[in-house]
Amino acid sequence: MDKKSKRRILLIRYIFFILLFCSSIISLVKGEAIDTVAAVTKEEAQEIIKDIFLIKNNSMIIGDLEPIKTIYNMKTKYGIWAYEYEQSRDRYLHNWEEKQGAEFIEINPDIVIKSVKGNKDSMSINFLCSTEYKYRYEKDPVAINSFRLGTYHVMSLAKSDNTWIVTKEWYKDPLGDSLDLKNLKVEAIRQYIVSQGPRDFSNLNERRRGAIAYAEQFCGSASEPKYGFKYNSKYVDFNPQGGDCANFASQILFEGGKFKKTAGWNYDRGSATGPWVNADKFKRYMLNSGRASVIDYGDYNKVYKSSYKLLPGDFVAYEKKGDITHISVVSGADSKGYSLVTCHNSDRNKVPWDLGWNETNVKFWLVRVHF
Repeated sequence: MDKKSKRRILLIRYIFFILLFCSSIISLVKGEAIDTVAAVTKEEAQEIIKDIFLIKNNSMIIGDLEPIKTIYNMKTKYGIWAYEYEQSRDRYLHNWEEKQGAEFIEINPDIVIKSVKGNKDSMSINFLCSTEYKYRYEKDPVAINSFRLGTYHVMSLAKSDNTWIVTKEWYKDPLGDSLDLKNLKVEAIRQYIVSQGPRDFSNLNERRRGAIAYAEQFCGSASEPKYGFKYNSKYVDFNPQGGDCANFASQILFEGGKFKKTAGWNYDRGSATGPWVNADKFKRYMLNSGRASVIDYGDYNKVYKSSYKLLPGDFVAYEKKGDITHISVVSGADSKGYSLVTCHNSDRNKVPWDLGWNETNVKFWLVRVHF
């Protein structure tokens, strides 16, 4: 090849790269993606997820689940299963309303996107959802009560006819273990609950107040947005090892309630004793040490009236088949004096103490903590 031919080839290559560069600049100026399929931003993902949750939540409020079918592929087993699960969840919440003599009036999600993988045709999103539920009692429609449930999700979506469809979702539903209200004397319970009035906690001692302030700040995905939906980073999160409820209850009593550690009840540099981190051992330690005593014990029908004796800073232990599987700390009461609890695993903030725990085989330990 002679020098003249080489120069011509080099010139053509040079012109080609110049044109490619200019084309790229023009695309960027116009806001066009160079790739044929662009990634979805966290902001876009947040709006997509929020729209999905609003469809779910509004369907529950109005009692019409047909709109939920639009977010699942009803031609697949997963789509049918997901829809049927939403039906069960909706039925449980409405049954709880009937038992409580109350109605939900708003369900508002706060979405925090952790990561997004994929593009504008299909993607997987890791996020947390802090959902505020507002409810009022039938005989007191002016007083609005609210609580928060926090959940952590991994959701896969695909676009179909220009609409995002949920193809797969994983999360631990705080209500998932209790989707019916069998064997409850609903009418008698409702009449008792709606006949109650608010309770006055203005004379609580400072240690109880401190315990509740700590619980509210560090209840993770169920906390208010101002706290950042976080656990206290000073402590190991034991959820991957079986659960964090007792660890959080211990933190509340130590950090907020100013209980002193002991040889048996202790946390130090990532290691915890059994009574600090295990629900069953925590309950036994508190009772056997004299730091707490039993208010009442039994199934819901037996103990619901006694639950009005609970004070912020006390705790409820949930028993299944003779084993304590969960601990929640009492954090207040609603407009009818109904006790509210805060906990980890799943994250709850000022939630009615029985919500999500209405299985027939559950027994409740209502425990007074001696501050």
